[in-house]
Amino acid sequence: MAKQESIIEIKGTIGKLSFYKTEDGYMIRKKTSLSKERIAKDPAYARTRETMDMFAKAGAAGKLLRDALRPIAVNTSDSRVISRLSKQMTKVIKADSTNPRGKKNVLDGETELLTGFEFNARGKLSSTLIVTYESSIDRASGTVQVKLPSFVPDNKAIASPFEATHFQLHMAGVEVDFERAAYVAKFKSSDQLVLNGKELAAFDLSVALPPSSTHPLFLALGIEFFMEDVDGNKPLNNGAFNALAIIKVSGV
Repeated sequence: MAKQESIIEIKGTIGKLSFYKTEDGYMIRKKTSLSKERIAKDPAYARTRETMDMFAKAGAAGKLLRDALRPIAVNTSDSRVISRLSKQMTKVIKADSTNPRGKKNVLDGETELLTGFEFNARGKLSSTLIVTYESSIDRASGTVQVKLPSFVPDNKAIASPFEATHFQLHMAGVEVDFERAAYVAKFKSSDQLVLNGKELAAFDLSVALPPSSTHPLFLALGIEFFMEDVDGNKPLNNGAFNALAIIKVSGV
């Protein structure tokens, strides 16, 4: 894959070259004469098929997790979250030490590798919510919880955009059955809290998932910013500072 450096921006096809636009600029890709049928049947491409299968599994698993978190991820994700999450899911699958290449899967991999995944690379939770909080997943009871201490919501605790007057925390507990492509997702949000430098009392956010689950469990935490207006608080048009991350994973 090459990048166009010319002042002339080309989109389309010229001969065996395809020109297209991405966030990184205008790119060039060379067409291949290799057919899908040959890749699917030729023994020489067995490794290629295994790699394609792994990428397909990673993409499907990433979509399932994104769908589960969609209610709080829609305003807290960047445009590349799909590819970034698929890449991380590929690492999860590669960590499967039970099955041979071509049979590896998410469930037998290391779902804990998703801990710390940021849905917005431009506005990371780790650098936005600077407060030290506690998180827990109780697999036996199904309780998923985040505890926040008393803190002053100033720029030492929250890296907020200049226009923001309020913030809101969102948390989710998710049980994912990757084999059946099913999930249970529960959500809890704080009130819209004022960024006025006055101390907030300690509080917690918790949800209940099915007890004694046999599937991976995920805890996600996010923050969203608002601006006060005459008819109520409005979400900031610039969502670059909104953040969401998977802060804890309980694998099986």
